[in-house]
Amino acid sequence: MKHFNKKLTFFIKTFGCAMNENDSEKLSGMLKALGYVEENDINKVGLVIFNTCSIRENADDRVFGNIGAIKTVKKTNPDLILAVCGCMMQQPEIVKKIVRTYPQVDLVFGTHNIHQFPELLNNFLVNGQRMIEVWEDSDAIVEDLPTDRRYPFKAFVTIMNGCNNFCTYCIVPYTRGREVSRQPGKIFNEVQALVADGCVEVTLLGQNVNSYGNDLEKDVNFANLLRKLNTIENLKRIRFMTSHPKDLTDAVIEAIADCDKVCNYIHLPIQSGSTRILKAMNRKYTQEDIINRVQKMKDRIPDVAITTDIIVGFPGETEEDFMETLKVIKACKFDSAFTFLYSIRTGTPAATMENQIPEEIKHDRINRCLEVLHQIGHDINQNYQDRVVEVLVEETSRNNPDRMTGRTRTGKLVIFEGDLSDIGKQVMIKITDAKTFSLDGKKIEQEETDGRINPYDDPVPENS
Repeated sequence: MKHFNKKLTFFIKTFGCAMNENDSEKLSGMLKALGYVEENDINKVGLVIFNTCSIRENADDRVFGNIGAIKTVKKTNPDLILAVCGCMMQQPEIVKKIVRTYPQVDLVFGTHNIHQFPELLNNFLVNGQRMIEVWEDSDAIVEDLPTDRRYPFKAFVTIMNGCNNFCTYCIVPYTRGREVSRQPGKIFNEVQALVADGCVEVTLLGQNVNSYGNDLEKDVNFANLLRKLNTIENLKRIRFMTSHPKDLTDAVIEAIADCDKVCNYIHLPIQSGSTRILKAMNRKYTQEDIINRVQKMKDRIPDVAITTDIIVGFPGETEEDFMETLKVIKACKFDSAFTFLYSIRTGTPAATMENQIPEEIKHDRINRCLEVLHQIGHDINQNYQDRVVEVLVEETSRNNPDRMTGRTRTGKLVIFEGDLSDIGKQVMIKITDAKTFSLDGKKIEQEETDGRINPYDDPVPENS
């Protein structure tokens, strides 16, 4: 039997979305329950976990680069255990590549059997044999896993897993499976427990939160869930991600408008503004639908901030299609966007489509797209100049330890002079310098707000 280092220390590196971050918090929680301690020096640690993402090709490349680097680490620390999990592991060809090419990987598991990790780890420690255990799918969400939250004052809460949409470019339905919703009572109880533990903000997670409840009882839906959670005493903020435009109903918009704890921030990934390309993507909405939905949100939700995702260079995208996307961006005035070059995902319909776009055209278009987005974002942020906003303080600034950072209810990053005692608190900040990607401000005392409690007493001008 192989001799193993008895150091009960671990290091987790997370790739990808908030769902992966939430999974990593659960992995950390399970390990700490077993007596493990987190260690940030990868050269000293006993266990390394890479929690992977498969949404883009460059994410795969980064993971394989990190796996390759562990081979060198293992030369000086041969008892190091390397586990690889997450969305990439749900692809059989990826697992085969790891088994064939990367002997330094000791454990492999997927998104559906994360709860099995302690058992897999123990089996490896006892038998000394590589463990490969990936479930193809699951029709249930495992409840009550221990979670090691990064922030004590805010938390992720998974309300559903999976996706039924099968967009032609996306691997997620193959890695996360079909949609499975949690019972609303269990979600409510979890949020209540989090609030009792000092949490003031929750972010509801799902590949498509707007589909929540479609597999449950008739009256269970996302709008009603928001209204129910809004009644929880001492909960201050409710966020959610991600919304699919085709499922963003009037009922959800009305719930956001009515519920004071639901933040006036919506991430609405449109992916393209061309109706022709949207059809090829199997998105099931049109350019007109996007513009109408965004206008409805702006009419009903005061001071709403709307962000989006844009894919540039989808197969067959013409210059005219790209210009249609720019048209929608300008019409909707998104606060910001995550922009991506189309990336071939093996196993998806788009991977074999004709008219794949050359890389140089993709790069030209994404640069032009960013130029428009950045100007709109700058103009929107200028409306925050000299306003007083409520900020939930999260941590020290990465660039200046004497400054703190936090988020407004609209998701804006605010940087201000403060101290560690502000972390986890909601403070009032007067914006002194509105920039394109962040807002600088000055903390003000309660009496300086003239008794105002609502941080949006200084409204954004109507022409914003």
